[in-house]
Amino acid sequence: MNSYWEIISNAYQGYANYLWQEITFQYTYKPWWQNYFWALIGLSLFFLAWEWLRPWRKQQPKFRKDFWLDVFYMFFNFFLFSLIIFNALSEVVVNLFDGLLSSIGLQNVVAIEVGSWSILAQLLLLFVVRDFVQWWIHRLLHAVPFLWEFHKVHHSVEQMGFAAHLRYHWMETVVYRVIEYLPLAMIGFGIDDFFFVHMFTLAIGHWNHANIKVNMGPLKYIFNNPNMHMWHHAHDLPEGREKGVNFGLTLSVWDYLFKTAYIPFSGKDIRLGFPGIAGFPKRFITQISHGFFGRRKQ
Repeated sequence: MNSYWEIISNAYQGYANYLWQEITFQYTYKPWWQNYFWALIGLSLFFLAWEWLRPWRKQQPKFRKDFWLDVFYMFFNFFLFSLIIFNALSEVVVNLFDGLLSSIGLQNVVAIEVGSWSILAQLLLLFVVRDFVQWWIHRLLHAVPFLWEFHKVHHSVEQMGFAAHLRYHWMETVVYRVIEYLPLAMIGFGIDDFFFVHMFTLAIGHWNHANIKVNMGPLKYIFNNPNMHMWHHAHDLPEGREKGVNFGLTLSVWDYLFKTAYIPFSGKDIRLGFPGIAGFPKRFITQISHGFFGRRKQ
């Protein structure tokens, strides 16, 4: 038991030091431009300026409904949640998993060794595999009633903007990381440049939710986009598709392959949310505790 308390303590201290180094640029183990904290701020300011200069929904306020709540969610989910609980919890789980492997005579679960591949090939494989796994997890969040209660936090957005991307219940982080851990662990990723994949997917996520309109052309069949994702957030879904449509996070290709794509017309002015949204919690504290105490009557 003491060893696990030591793991938790080291995880808290290690992540707190990491976060402070990110904020102050006090690190020597990576280039200065691979800074997640300031990259998030810079990327967010870029999309905020884009929304203001060329808005898709011109009648929407510059600081739309719940804008500041979503800004807080961005930093909470990207950084503070890891400091509060997730990093320590994940270290304990990984240690238990490694111990389980050792007890049955396995040192790891690597099935495909890609360490000898070029960095570009490794990044591409990591990006595609991770996005495919996350697409299925996203479908699971809509299909399983218990998980849907957590996912409602993300769908409680009523006016779309880039910051809505990171408004989600902290339990989603747990669900995604737990399920995606094993398939990613089975591929022997040994790269130090995950920053590029992470920031690319972050940028696409901001873009999907932003109040902007871009003509994608044929690329709409590959990458997610604001019009496609708007229909994912539609309050009123077509008959037979009540469990959701357009589940793509970064890539839209999975929705076209598995026939979950749905874009009947421009989603510019459709109503967002879900049936019963009027009774859904509005404050941060009540939203992040939602889902643990039974379903609210809506």
